[in-house]
Amino acid sequence: MAFEVAPSHKETAKSPSLTWRQSILAGGMAGTAVDTTLFPLDTIKTRLQSRVGFNSSGGFLGFYSGLSSAIIGSAPAAAAFFVTYEALKTGLSERTTGESPFIHMAAASGGEISACFVRVPTEVIKQRMQTKQYYTINATVKALLKTDGVLGFYRGYLSTVVEWGHYKGRKVEPWEAGLCGSFAGGFSGAITTPLDVVKTRLMLSIKSNRQYSGIFHTMRCIYYEEGLRALFSGIGPRVVSISIGGYIFLGVYEKVKKTISILNM
Repeated sequence: MAFEVAPSHKETAKSPSLTWRQSILAGGMAGTAVDTTLFPLDTIKTRLQSRVGFNSSGGFLGFYSGLSSAIIGSAPAAAAFFVTYEALKTGLSERTTGESPFIHMAAASGGEISACFVRVPTEVIKQRMQTKQYYTINATVKALLKTDGVLGFYRGYLSTVVEWGHYKGRKVEPWEAGLCGSFAGGFSGAITTPLDVVKTRLMLSIKSNRQYSGIFHTMRCIYYEEGLRALFSGIGPRVVSISIGGYIFLGVYEKVKKTISILNM
């Protein structure tokens, strides 16, 4: 299967197609670049959202706890997102006329659902290491299997699946794609913070002392026990990290795509 690459503003001929292998390469590089660069901000956000609080979760120490888990899942998750996104976008575009934002929304939603199958298990491990519940991947995996089984790696999956925006009405330069990703990511990051808090609480919950079960139950518990403000814990670092991350993510992706097209890899 090949994916269409839109022609640049300087080109009149159709540019080479982007294969699924090339999409994996571009997506993997973009995801890894974001996760490694902005990991300290993600740690701060996770600790702010933890039920025990920022200081009890590690405070300002060990900002890179769990980085290894993030790196392991970063490239495969990003690759899964873009492979699914490009395939759905191409398939839907062939069945409609003209450029429709709903095509990109549907393709991005499908891409995120696909990516979450890879991302969520590593996210669960990462967040437990970020909040100092465990200190190694091996210890975290053993504890999760013992207390929750395999399904424990997918706690918070539903609240993790959110829509991603991707602008491609015309051919955009890498910096333009990055800027669009920055604005879209920052805005969506702000309004979906409550879901992110719910996701964090579900992922950090322990079976022997579990207080949360499901998105709405968790949201109600947080609201009635801690107030509305708790549902927006970590909104500052979340918006900053997603805004910068959106720029890096789509910018790197478009840059790699452009390079691949030039080199005809």
